[in-house]
Amino acid sequence: MGIVDDGLNRAVQQAFTRPIPKSAGAQMRYLVKQLKGTRAVAQQLGVSQRTVERYVKDQIRRPRADLAQRLQDAVRERWQPRIRERARRQAATTTGLVIDTRARFGFTAAPGTTDDARIRHLTLALPPQHAARLFDAQDAGASEQQLRTLAGEALGEVYFRDGGRRAHDLEVEFTDVEHLEFDL
Repeated sequence: MGIVDDGLNRAVQQAFTRPIPKSAGAQMRYLVKQLKGTRAVAQQLGVSQRTVERYVKDQIRRPRADLAQRLQDAVRERWQPRIRERARRQAATTTGLVIDTRARFGFTAAPGTTDDARIRHLTLALPPQHAARLFDAQDAGASEQQLRTLAGEALGEVYFRDGGRRAHDLEVEFTDVEHLEFDL
C-alpha cells in the first residue's frame, strides 16, 4: 500500500459507525466468522490454525507486534462493508473528496520560470468525477504511481487549471508527497 491508497482507505474508514474490535480475541473471532473458518484465517495471517483457535478461546491475549498489525489490517479491511460502500458511492456521485496535501508540484515549462517545482500545501475539494476515478482505479488494483498520477491530474484540473477555465495547458507532476489526507 502507498500513501494515496492509505489516504483513500482512511477517508472511507471515517464513515464507520462503530469502532473495530479492540482485543485480539474479538478480532480473531470476527475474522473466523467472516472467512468461515480458522484455517482460512490462519492462511490469511500466516500463523497456524491452532494459534487462531487459541486466540478465539482467549488462551492467548497479546499477539506479537507484526501479527497484531496484520490482524488489525485484516479486520479493518472487512469491517462494515455496506457503510464503506455507501461512503465510496456518495463520494463518487455527489459529495466528492477533500484532499489535503503537501507535495512538490512541477510543471512543464521553461527552466528558470516561476513554474519550477516547489512544495505547496493545498486543501481542495475534488468533484465527484475525480473521486470516482480514484476509487475505480483503487478497486482495479492500480499501483501507487498510477494513483498519484490520477490525484495529480485531479489537483491540476481543480487548482492549477481552475476547473478548465485557464487557457494554457499545464502538465502537473505530483511527486515528493510529504502529507496526504482525504476526507469525505
